[in-house]
Amino acid sequence: MTKRSIVHFGDPVLATPAAPVTTFGRHTEALVRDLLDTVDAPGYAGVAAPQIGVGKRAFSYNVDGEIGYILNPTVVELSEEIQEDDEGCLSVPGLWYPTRRAQYATVTGVDLRNEPVTLRGSGLMARCLQHETDHLDGTVYLDRLDRAHRREALREVRGSSWFLRETPPSSDTAKLPTAFGGMS
Repeated sequence: MTKRSIVHFGDPVLATPAAPVTTFGRHTEALVRDLLDTVDAPGYAGVAAPQIGVGKRAFSYNVDGEIGYILNPTVVELSEEIQEDDEGCLSVPGLWYPTRRAQYATVTGVDLRNEPVTLRGSGLMARCLQHETDHLDGTVYLDRLDRAHRREALREVRGSSWFLRETPPSSDTAKLPTAFGGMS
């Protein structure tokens, strides 16, 4: 069992779109195993590969006792009905802000055999599918906050004990995300 460390906001891997999974051998199996082991922890609803420092399109989920994974996911359906609940992120520890998401979502992708997979859900599962797919697109939930909440969240991030302090960035070119420099 390999529970991987979570990369924190500010690391460039979280702001970079993840590359598609193109090989389906031992390395991809090991990645999926690590994602499943990591998400199998209390309070973890989902873990995207960039959150463990791997820039590949893969995530695991743990919602209502259902644990699984998907490779190369794409959101293909979102309901018009909206939910706006507090959302958090393992990469932004301790912060929770109201975030608008579709009430229902469908994501398609593939499994380890490169066979088609479809995940559907409403409520928390829909939120998880959207949140984790966002990670694969280089988006953190803070990017979706309204202006006032985003400003407050970024202020809290800068004052946190974990921001760019606990672990070294996953790349040699450590720098703040563009959004940090140009807060509006």
